[in-house]
Amino acid sequence: MIKIANAPCSWGVLEFNLEGESAGYEQVLDEIKETGYVGTELGDWGFMPNDPGLLKEALQQRGLELLGAFVPVNFAKSEAQVGGLENALKVGRLMREAGFDKAYIILADDNGSDTIRTRNAGRINRKMSLNKEQWQTFANGVNSVAKMVKAELGMNTVFHHHCAGYVEASWELDQLMDLTDPAYVGLCLDTGHLYFAGGNPLQTLTKYKDRIWHIHFKDCDQRMAEKSRIEKWDYFQSVQHGVFCKLGEGAVDFKSIVDELKKMHYKGWIVVEQDVLPGYGSPKSCARHNRNYISKMGL
Repeated sequence: MIKIANAPCSWGVLEFNLEGESAGYEQVLDEIKETGYVGTELGDWGFMPNDPGLLKEALQQRGLELLGAFVPVNFAKSEAQVGGLENALKVGRLMREAGFDKAYIILADDNGSDTIRTRNAGRINRKMSLNKEQWQTFANGVNSVAKMVKAELGMNTVFHHHCAGYVEASWELDQLMDLTDPAYVGLCLDTGHLYFAGGNPLQTLTKYKDRIWHIHFKDCDQRMAEKSRIEKWDYFQSVQHGVFCKLGEGAVDFKSIVDELKKMHYKGWIVVEQDVLPGYGSPKSCARHNRNYISKMGL
């Protein structure tokens, strides 16, 4: 049975150091529960309690499961990988000690840290990508973290492709999948990020169905995506202008994706994400709309 969650990023809780104030964790968890979801992700470190007992209590009070945590690492730089591993283990220990040992470590690049990639999000070309040596460094780091997380914590790891990072375009995702160990590194498919990057979420789902262990449902407004390319917006400007819109109001073919997931007998989580900048939008009403939209597809 597929279960549906939402995540703090839908309330503007992002890993980036941005201006603006997002809602506190208690309000976010209350609104996730009130709008019909049964799980959530951890959000940026420090957003929810770092004490396992308090974290467990906050989630259990609302009948919510914790299913993963986003861990960004600058994998292209080998000197950053030691700190990345430490962060992944720290986050994993918190989730495991709180009783959520089935939660995923969701690795990603240190998105938004490279000026060129951030400025050209949604319109990356091959000249902006990593070279062969950098790709090997990147993939070795991902493999190493995933294997250590499994060895020390018994937890599984997925990688999240993401605009404004070095795994954005379809060919970059293919490269990472080719270079990483399928026994340890699964894929977190994000429908909106892939579409904004020019990819096809349904094709990617069918291509990597054996490695897709976790899914983020995000829509992409084609008009805003085109305007982003014309106006040369950076990633954060695109998000501010609503490139990731409410489910069903963008270009992602969710019905075909859901049909394929049912055909695959997918048993994992679908996490709704409608990224907004801190203090922007109407998160609770959007969350309710998105849950109702998914319900109409039988989930």
